[in-house]
Amino acid sequence: MPEGFETRVSWPFECLRCLHVWEEDYLLRTVIDARGNETQIWLSSGVAVQPPWSGPSCPGCGAYRVTSFPSGYLSRHPELVAAQEPDPGPVRVPGIKPPDRVAAVQRATLPGRLLVALGMPIALFVGYELYAAIVKPVHH
Repeated sequence: MPEGFETRVSWPFECLRCLHVWEEDYLLRTVIDARGNETQIWLSSGVAVQPPWSGPSCPGCGAYRVTSFPSGYLSRHPELVAAQEPDPGPVRVPGIKPPDRVAAVQRATLPGRLLVALGMPIALFVGYELYAAIVKPVHH
């Protein structure tokens, strides 16, 4: 029957790109089987993860150039950890009366739109025909 024990471990990290400092908490589960073989399982938030030394990434910028400190280093050097920003609380907006709604722009009536829709192509056609009949023969 396998035997084992659990240990809570905190690993402090620093990103070498953006200099963000943070600490991750792990639960290290050590299991010893019937033959005496020891296995370590690293858990973060109850999920099995890779060991902390196997390439963590920065939560600030996503870089993989990360270094770790000795255990307990951040508790002895609190100046490295950024201070928590205070909760700004609810934002209060002064009561401003919304402006009265302006009537929507009136659309042109159907006869006006029909005149534009038919008049423009007719005007272009007549203009081209005049050009073809008067100006073109003069230049040739």
